[in-house]
Amino acid sequence: MTTDRARSALITGITGQDGLLLAENLLGKNYRVVGFGRRSSILTRPELRPLLRRIAVAYGDLYDPVSIADAIQRYQPDELYNLASQSTPALSWEQAVETGEVTGMGAHRLFEAVRHFKPECRVYQASSSEMFGDVFESPQSERTPFNPLNPYAAAKVYAHQIAHIYRRSHHMFIACGILFNHESSLRGMQFLTQKVTYGAACAKLGIDDSTVLNEEGEPVVRAGKLSLGNLDAARDWGCAADYVEAMWRMLQNDEPEDFVIGTGTLRTVRNLCEVAYSYVGKRWQEHVVSDQRFVRPSETGATVADASKARRVLGWAPSTEFEAMIGRMIDAHLTRLSHLHAS
Repeated sequence: MTTDRARSALITGITGQDGLLLAENLLGKNYRVVGFGRRSSILTRPELRPLLRRIAVAYGDLYDPVSIADAIQRYQPDELYNLASQSTPALSWEQAVETGEVTGMGAHRLFEAVRHFKPECRVYQASSSEMFGDVFESPQSERTPFNPLNPYAAAKVYAHQIAHIYRRSHHMFIACGILFNHESSLRGMQFLTQKVTYGAACAKLGIDDSTVLNEEGEPVVRAGKLSLGNLDAARDWGCAADYVEAMWRMLQNDEPEDFVIGTGTLRTVRNLCEVAYSYVGKRWQEHVVSDQRFVRPSETGATVADASKARRVLGWAPSTEFEAMIGRMIDAHLTRLSHLHAS
């Protein structure tokens, strides 16, 4: 596949971090981009507004097979990127059934619509390192067995396996990207890296009580303290802009395959806090506390990527250093907070 002519791509979950970054990436490759999502979500996402002049929008929901089919029939995409899901593992405990419907069955409805209305369309399915759960081996590759520990991960396993079934049984091009944690300033505030970088920005500016609230309805920073869960939890964190490039490369491959995408470097939450607060000249121990309310019922093991296949087959490797990524996220918070407190 080449991009000699303007190809078309439909992106579900266009309002999320990956959807926004992927849209920018594809526009830079001369694609005609269509965003798919709920009307209320699209119209209230401020980061999407600059893109709305450059992309088409199809309103719909992965609950609704009619809206999915309508979008595919109307726009006839060459490529489809399924990024829509209830994407917070912690929240999936509170919304377990909804998570299964959107993240698992939503993908199934999408594959079925493609099969009927554009079977030659190449599909990217967003799988997740959360599927490895209580890990059997480390690092994890495409051959590592799944062992999910939360409803989000279980729903992702279902979608991943259904993708394999449609790939084999219906000869569809469905590539699955098993992405490890990837971050940017577009992350929602419910995500750990955004909380930590926001907390560091507040520490830099001397903000003791933030206006942004956490999932408990309390200030993310309260009395100068950022409350987190398990500080010993370890993750493989990379830059989201690098990872959406990997998504595109998967659909340019000759065959639909699975690819693990990550940095191969394991860091704990303590490491993350140290890097973030050091960036603003603060000691993280003076600003961060562990709060049992934010500890997951079941914590995944040491999830760290073996992305050697992606390097070998796709020629992909992460290009952004962890410290640089965290710095950019903090700078984005500092800019927003400075404008807020200046007004």
